[in-house]
Amino acid sequence: MGFRKSSSQGKQINLRHAWLASLGAAVVARRQVRGGVAVVSGEVSRLRGRVAGVAGEAIAVLRGGAERVRERLTARATQVRKPVGGRSKARGAARKPAARKQATPRPAAARKRAERRVASKGR
Repeated sequence: MGFRKSSSQGKQINLRHAWLASLGAAVVARRQVRGGVAVVSGEVSRLRGRVAGVAGEAIAVLRGGAERVRERLTARATQVRKPVGGRSKARGAARKPAARKQATPRPAAARKRAERRVASKGR
């Protein structure tokens, strides 16, 4: 059996060692990122559930408030007295339709002149 000489060069870090160390660091970082993504996705789903619950509660509160307002309005509408004309005050007075302009009759002479002009254009 042969004996080797121990040299100080064997204990130095060369390029291959640095490359292997970087691969190992990349694997460790990848595992940590995967774990972090899993934790973050769990937190996000939990937060979504909480937001959905709060939104549902807010909608229920708003619906309850809207029902109370509707009840008040219907109670007031039944208390409103109708005037003599038969219309409710709550409804308000309806607007009259716009009056149409009456056509003013033209004098006979003007009508005849217009008829002559139309007849002369047909020549």
